[in-house]
Amino acid sequence: MSVTSERSADGQELTITIKGRFDFSTHQDFRGAYEKENQAKRYTVDLNGTTYLDSSALGMLLLLRDHAGGERAEVQLVNCNADVHKILSISNFSKLFKIA
Repeated sequence: MSVTSERSADGQELTITIKGRFDFSTHQDFRGAYEKENQAKRYTVDLNGTTYLDSSALGMLLLLRDHAGGERAEVQLVNCNADVHKILSISNFSKLFKIA
């Protein structure tokens, strides 16, 4: 498992990439990827390498959304495999996040 983050050249977007299992064991790494970020206007969570997602991961995504501004936040989840997309769909996360 690894969590990395990268800011766009203009500083307006933060991309967080998750490889492997996205579960409670990633909590501190995931939070650390955005916690000190206060300049980004948009957040992207790249789930291309994510092999597993559980309820604690869903909670972490909600905490990111709150950090980013709640209802007015621009947070998108991208590159979801079929299993991850199914979990997000069942959880109605498409109503809270843009899923691409």
